[in-house]
Amino acid sequence: MAKYLVTGGAGFIGSNLTHKILANGDSARVLDNLSTGRLENLEDAKGDFEFINGDICDLSTVMQAAEGVDYILHQAALPSVQRSVENPLASNENNVNGTLNVLMAAREYNVKRYVMASSSSVYGNTPTLPKVESMPTMPLSPYAVSKLAAERYAMSFHTVYGVPTVAFRYFNVFGPRQDPNSHYAAVIPLFINALLNHESPIVHGDGEQSRDFTFIDNVVYGNLLACESDAASGNAMNLACGDRITLNELLEKLENIIGVKANAKYVDNRKGDVKHSQAGIELARKLMKFEPQVLFDEGLQKTVEYYQSLMHSAKVEAVA
Repeated sequence: MAKYLVTGGAGFIGSNLTHKILANGDSARVLDNLSTGRLENLEDAKGDFEFINGDICDLSTVMQAAEGVDYILHQAALPSVQRSVENPLASNENNVNGTLNVLMAAREYNVKRYVMASSSSVYGNTPTLPKVESMPTMPLSPYAVSKLAAERYAMSFHTVYGVPTVAFRYFNVFGPRQDPNSHYAAVIPLFINALLNHESPIVHGDGEQSRDFTFIDNVVYGNLLACESDAASGNAMNLACGDRITLNELLEKLENIIGVKANAKYVDNRKGDVKHSQAGIELARKLMKFEPQVLFDEGLQKTVEYYQSLMHSAKVEAVA
């Protein structure tokens, strides 16, 4: 039985990773300060599972959490471009200094693999598509800068200390357990929540910006694949589906699935947002034999069904 530490394991991506680890019969230890994660994401976790309420910005806590684990899946971060624009110091403290603490623990305990969440935002607003790892990085927002600094730290720990590190540049991950109610919520849960409640979704810009939306199962699959792939060590690579759709196309698909008209409200662009984003995934294919497990349309259908089930459960509880 392998033992995993999942930092940020009560969050959207981390909790999905944790559930999959346990479903595979392995052991999971979660470190999360619950600043953006939620305990309800883990309430049905079954198996060899341990939760530590703690902060990656505290080195002693991280050291305690990492002792005895085989793999570290570092998902803890302070997400959101918008949040980083409002508070760059907090983004740096969590995403850079916190990551350095986790790397120190990975070195101390000689883990078999350290896999971390980076972001497609490190590429910036380049017009070249798809975005590939050989391109120059041109981060626009403090969040993007913090993610690039974190992955560079990871690569340096591989080069200098021999820590087997992997950094994944995620592209707009979506799916079950993503919080639609946060002030900094991602676009897909926001749109779904609006349509299910017969409200007008807010679109920043003209809606023609495009994204490589990546269903959560693909990210979980890639993280666990990296733990088995020696060739992945020492690399920062894209983790996505290699396709893109516009926000207007997304709204049209949601209208068809949910059966309501969106009547979207268009407002000004947000500072730090990029216009188009699409991943080249050839490096992940080459190093790990990665292939997307769930394509966009299937993932969107599953995600809508998840939020519909939550709404139904809430109505049942209200009646009871």
